[in-house]
Amino acid sequence: MTRKLNNWTYQDVVTILKEHGFRLNHTRGSHFYFHGSIGGIYRMVCVPFHGSSAIKPRTFKAIIVQSGISMDIWFG
Repeated sequence: MTRKLNNWTYQDVVTILKEHGFRLNHTRGSHFYFHGSIGGIYRMVCVPFHGSSAIKPRTFKAIIVQSGISMDIWFG
């Protein structure tokens, strides 16, 4: 199945982040904060966890921008 903006879950996002060197920094309620370095720039990414439900497309776009990982990697 082709990946689009509206069918990503928490676990899918965390898998990509961990593959690119991000590590869990802390949690606050249902939000998990990951930190890592992409291209020598320190990044902090907030990922909401709401069970197995999909992350909203606008939130997912913000995660992509926060992470600094290229769109080709996310959707490739």
